[in-house]
Amino acid sequence: MQIDLPEKRYYSIGEVAKAFNVNTSLIRFWEKEFDEIKPKKNAKGNRKFTPDDIKNLQLIYHLVKERGFTLEGAKTHLKEEKKKTLSNFDIIQKLEKVKSELLKIKEQL
Repeated sequence: MQIDLPEKRYYSIGEVAKAFNVNTSLIRFWEKEFDEIKPKKNAKGNRKFTPDDIKNLQLIYHLVKERGFTLEGAKTHLKEEKKKTLSNFDIIQKLEKVKSELLKIKEQL
């Protein structure tokens, strides 16, 4: 899944939910379920997600929504094979970006 977020230091939960096309409640749920997601909170308690949090959310989204892992399966997979999974996920992301660019070029022909 290609996430379209401008480059910033922090993102609000609303921006994150919109980018993933999910409810904010799902983002909060995943935050509780997965130790990898640790947004900072301001004095009001508003969550501020870093680019690293976004990357972890992308990986969790990929495992749960695209590959059909259960939450427990995704947690286990992240603990046991995170480095390998991240590497494969990065490759998939880059290939999707290349595909998108190639499709844009094709449309212009």
